[in-house]
Amino acid sequence: MADAIDQGQLEALLAAVTEGTFDAAAQTLHVTPSAVSQRIKALETRVGRVLVTRSKPVAPTASGMVLLRAARQMQAIAADALTELGDDPEAPLTLPLAVNADSLATWFVEALAAAGPGLTFDVRRADQTRTAELLRDGTVMAAVTAASQAVSGCTVRRLGRMRYRPRASAAFVARWFADGVTASALAAAPVVLFDREDPLQDQYLRRRARRRVSPPRCYVPGSGAFVQAVRRGLGWGMVPDLQAEDCPGEAALVEFDPRAVIDVPLYWQQWQRSSAALERVTGAVRAQAEAALR
Repeated sequence: MADAIDQGQLEALLAAVTEGTFDAAAQTLHVTPSAVSQRIKALETRVGRVLVTRSKPVAPTASGMVLLRAARQMQAIAADALTELGDDPEAPLTLPLAVNADSLATWFVEALAAAGPGLTFDVRRADQTRTAELLRDGTVMAAVTAASQAVSGCTVRRLGRMRYRPRASAAFVARWFADGVTASALAAAPVVLFDREDPLQDQYLRRRARRRVSPPRCYVPGSGAFVQAVRRGLGWGMVPDLQAEDCPGEAALVEFDPRAVIDVPLYWQQWQRSSAALERVTGAVRAQAEAALR
């Protein structure tokens, strides 16, 4: 029978990828960077494959992703066992999760708070179209994603949908759309985007203008800052209903094209080989999403 993989070597791999450098991993494990390097090298020798790229940040190879997932699962199983024995782990279990920026800014933190004590979280923010990649490569154990097809080794549950509408300040609408929301007006009016991978504004432009238009663009990579930029008149943007509700009175945003709605379905994907801690988080996420999403 083949020798079992050394637990300390798996811990070194997990720490190096999680922390991003051998030096940071060494601080987490209370060993030297050389010890971290030696353990990972020994693990690579054991399996006969390169497991990480020695870059900054350290990144897992395809083979490393397999063992990274195993390391996280073993960590969760050990925490479950200690809890079942009535013994508190030395440190809270940290669950790595991925979520899109708009969910993080609105309903997701409430779900984490409702999951109960004894947990900490390493939340990775990414666009909902990319969070599944973090799940696939073993970086996270669960993710809010737009992908309805389950990642290999994962389960998927529908959470609901976030609804977006084109909104702007009243002054902005009066200046740029005084004669209506026409293709020429949309081509001239500045637009706010979260980043260069944000597709929602261009989806609306294609549907409404029915031709290619390229208005001036303002990039604001922060969910709250994005809404603030729209409210301050830097441009119009596709603002989720959940965030528009936070702008009452004079700061209220105008729905300048009420018929235009873009719904983004969201799903919760998690590893099939779950743990009690992850199931607690899943229950809290689903309950909060049911209350907040359509």
